[in-house]
Amino acid sequence: MKRKKAAAVIGIAAAIAVCAAGLVLYKVKFEEKREDVLKEYMGYIEKGRYDKMYALLDEASRNTVNAEDFVVRNQKIYEGIEAENIRLDISEEQEKSQPISYKVTMDTVAGEISFDNDAFFEKESGKWHIKWSDSMIFPNLKAADKVSVVSIDAKRGEIYDRNGELLAGQGTVANVGLVPGKMAVQPQEELETMAALLGTTAGSISEKLDASWVKDDSFVPVKKMSSSQLETPVGEGEATLKDKLLELPGVMISDAESRVYPYGECTSHLLGYVQEINAEELEELRDKGYDEQSILGKSGLEKLFEDRLKARKGYKISIVDAEGSEKEALAMAAPKDGENITLTIDGHLQQSVYEQYKNDKSSSIVMNPKTGEVLAMVSTPTFNSMDFVLGMSQEKWDSLNNDEDKPLYNRTRESWVPGSSFKPVIGAVGLTTGTLSADENLGASGLSWQKDESWGDYRITTLHEYGDEAVLRNALVYSDNIYFAKAALKIGADTLTEQLKKLGFGQEIPFEIGMSKSQYSNEDGITSEIQLADSGYGQGQILMNPLHLACIYSAFIGDGNMIKPYLEMTDNKTPEYWIAGAFSKEAAAVIKEDLTAVIEDENGTGHGAYTEGANLAGKTGTAEIKASQDDENGTELGWFAVFNTDGDKTNSFLMLNMVEDVKDRGGSGYVVDLDRPLLDEMLAKE
Repeated sequence: MKRKKAAAVIGIAAAIAVCAAGLVLYKVKFEEKREDVLKEYMGYIEKGRYDKMYALLDEASRNTVNAEDFVVRNQKIYEGIEAENIRLDISEEQEKSQPISYKVTMDTVAGEISFDNDAFFEKESGKWHIKWSDSMIFPNLKAADKVSVVSIDAKRGEIYDRNGELLAGQGTVANVGLVPGKMAVQPQEELETMAALLGTTAGSISEKLDASWVKDDSFVPVKKMSSSQLETPVGEGEATLKDKLLELPGVMISDAESRVYPYGECTSHLLGYVQEINAEELEELRDKGYDEQSILGKSGLEKLFEDRLKARKGYKISIVDAEGSEKEALAMAAPKDGENITLTIDGHLQQSVYEQYKNDKSSSIVMNPKTGEVLAMVSTPTFNSMDFVLGMSQEKWDSLNNDEDKPLYNRTRESWVPGSSFKPVIGAVGLTTGTLSADENLGASGLSWQKDESWGDYRITTLHEYGDEAVLRNALVYSDNIYFAKAALKIGADTLTEQLKKLGFGQEIPFEIGMSKSQYSNEDGITSEIQLADSGYGQGQILMNPLHLACIYSAFIGDGNMIKPYLEMTDNKTPEYWIAGAFSKEAAAVIKEDLTAVIEDENGTGHGAYTEGANLAGKTGTAEIKASQDDENGTELGWFAVFNTDGDKTNSFLMLNMVEDVKDRGGSGYVVDLDRPLLDEMLAKE
């Protein structure tokens, strides 16, 4: 019995010892739990689980602030400042007594915020709970205070031409609106009239007037318009749209800031336009500093240079008291204006080219062939960038999209059948490779020719007979298709394709704006004699981008070297070659001399551009677009490339124009005539 009692006593003692040890462990865990609770609390912020945060508060705190108010306040503050990447640092060596000292660092819309703070706890039902006050959010924040987030506007970068003229930038437009207190008592008829004038609906105007913020003396914006739109004549007589609008009671027109394009339609394809960011774009770009009020480049250079042009708003986060006075600035990110960009474009020349070709479907390139500077780049018909910026009606959008002349289509970026404008390229390739001699007579063949009977019914035709001297110069002057068909056969398919690849066919054009690639065939190579012969005079399956063709022409005055084109003006820019040694120096000199004869010879197809005292060279081209050789309903493209041969790096120019549908309008001669005033303008600058 004594042994059993002794054992029982020992067992009880051991149990007591184990319990005591357990209490010690429990106490240690209990004291560590304060830090775990704080970590849990802070971890819920980025998850947006403000209800879970509230559950960690002690009873006294919950009696002070109810769950709804707590959730709303924390949500507004943390989401308003866009808090993320929240880091909590709790000192490892802390007294076991209250409070726990910690440091919080977070990223916000205004930059990093970091502060030291203390947390107090209360043990309830065996668990630690936080003794909460507003200072848990920021140390100096009181219950009556607010956290203010103020955005500081920045300016989108502007685009200038080579002479410092504004092409795209900040300006003012007309803001047409209504003052409710000055409207008619029963305004429906006036609203219908206003809607008809502005291309909108009375219902949409009424919705704006019904907004909660609108008072009798409020100005309610209805539509932004350019000054030119307001001056548009309406109906019979001399009344303008502005006159008609101001006849309506309550209508007011004020100024508003907007992105503007002073050169209007002539730069629209080049510059593109901006619009307010949409929901899908914002989802993708929010991390790059965009918000619901951001504008975004949607096309053209506005889109291409978006990362450089975009304005980055500044933000300031402050604690303000009940009266709105700032108590403490927590963080500030300074605004950053977008970068200004200067182009090689000459705005006045761009305007002149547009005015000459605005009634045609055309593509025009003007460049300095010795530096690579692109001076003008025009596609017609076109649109007005301001229509997109100010808001386009569905009717206007449908009109642009359904227009058979395709005003939204940028022809300078596409590739086209070059026709006879390609003949100098064949001549230069032949001379460079030694497969063609400038003085070699390939034989007069009249106006129609085929190599042999293997061609069946297929024959190559030309427009002019000029005697028996079928040599390179005469062939260029008279634009002889047959000569260049024979020349292509002499060069051979393999040599020609090899040389065209060397000239950049099938390659990306090294230029800021993406251009379509030029091609010599729809397949991998030139697969037949007929295709090869047709390629010799720019038909067959040859397609050329206008800028690429202009660069090839630059080699004729560049000792055989093709210039690399560029659009952005930079200080001390050194001209670069896209393709050095595209042709031999001797070949380039021969072609330049022969193209001079195309202008100066009275029989030359480009003689219409002849100018007394000017040293010009060039080549016309008429490309046939038809389904077959017998197709009489096809159309024609007219080309004209012209350049001055005596200019230096400051006043050299090369202009290349292409016009669609010149059949029965004079062919390429139609283009030569349109270029006459442009040549006078450029020669006057020499």
